[in-house]
Amino acid sequence: MFKKAMSVVLQLVLFLVAFAAGSFLPAFGVLPMWRVAVGSTRWLVLDGLLLMLLVYVVIVAIEAARKRLRLSAGLTTLALVLALALGFAMKLGLMERAGSM
Repeated sequence: MFKKAMSVVLQLVLFLVAFAAGSFLPAFGVLPMWRVAVGSTRWLVLDGLLLMLLVYVVIVAIEAARKRLRLSAGLTTLALVLALALGFAMKLGLMERAGSM
């Protein structure tokens, strides 16, 4: 039980780091920026979401190769959903146009 809980926590941290890295790297010119307008002055940077989903797919593929998909895929999905909720609560990936008062 402790190993499963620790796995969820570590995957949650990994997903949050991927979400944050994908959200901030386009601002430094490292990656091209994919964004969607969510308001007249706000955008959602999709790079962090896509990077987080890519990490999720890799983890699920490894679990499937190890034939542990039935046991671990639900916990990995739980970690993804929690990381997504925490990331949006921390406003990762949201960008506001400068001078929009």
